[in-house]
Amino acid sequence: MILPIVAYGAPILRKVCDEIKADYSGLQKLIADMWETMYASNGVGIAAPQVNKKIRLFLIDSEQIFRNMDEDDEDDYPDEPGFKGVFINAHIAELYGEEWSYTEGCLSIPKIREDVSRKESVMLNYVDENFVPHTKTFNGITARVILHEYDHIVGKLFIDHIKPLKRTLLKRKLSDISKGKVEVDYRMVFPK
Repeated sequence: MILPIVAYGAPILRKVCDEIKADYSGLQKLIADMWETMYASNGVGIAAPQVNKKIRLFLIDSEQIFRNMDEDDEDDYPDEPGFKGVFINAHIAELYGEEWSYTEGCLSIPKIREDVSRKESVMLNYVDENFVPHTKTFNGITARVILHEYDHIVGKLFIDHIKPLKRTLLKRKLSDISKGKVEVDYRMVFPK
């Protein structure tokens, strides 16, 4: 089932999410619905707060970035062919490497894309959809997508990483999004 995406301005997007246990009610259905929602809205990642759940859950599919990339660009990204997976109760163990800038967008903040600087690698502790624990390092585009989605489970948004002047210039667009004055080709729910 395709779920509505929570729009910018909703309080849940600024909450630190709760850890869950393997017996979390309806978890496998929620994960399946999140995959369906992400693909239906042309996303490469989605976090539980974006579908109105205050839990430490996100999923990514950076493989599709590489599927849509020109062959000339593939040499620039060491993480090709990408990664597809579910991250539950994730915690960053370490960030390292150089900071690099890349244009990001967000399903909860449609029609806005900005350059964001992030570290090139992240080591993450998490459990997958079967609650198997992992400690894994991700690089490049995959690390970026993970860090973007990780921000969601700790109450941050990609616009928090841009310079204050740029955020000020986006104020009107952000206000319009929170009021539902934006057209998108996927279902959204707007703050009251």
